[in-house]
Amino acid sequence: MKRTDDFQQRSVHLKDMTDEQLEQRFWQLAEEIVTPMVSLAKKHTTPSIERSVLLRMGFSSIEARAIVEGVLDRGLMGKGAGNVVYRLAEKKGMTVREAGLQLAEGNLWDEALETFQGGAK
Repeated sequence: MKRTDDFQQRSVHLKDMTDEQLEQRFWQLAEEIVTPMVSLAKKHTTPSIERSVLLRMGFSSIEARAIVEGVLDRGLMGKGAGNVVYRLAEKKGMTVREAGLQLAEGNLWDEALETFQGGAK
């Protein structure tokens, strides 16, 4: 099967463009492609992604799993597990590690909920 070459026909609208215009068009099209993916990434997350974030914050996989389960159980997944830990630490005046360990042990969840239900984003 031979592919017909229709490049000349498909590129007619580009032939009068300068290199600068072509580059600008390229970045415009690239942005159109990437924008929906960025939007999805901002609005959607998974337990796996949230555990990965917590691992990069210095928590063990066991600690991260406990925190993510707590976040899921309390409907805070949309806020991000790392954000929950960070904001709680900020509110309580403790380190991120201390706040995360408290959450992993089942403590401070009421305060975490208050942090996000009190109008905070």
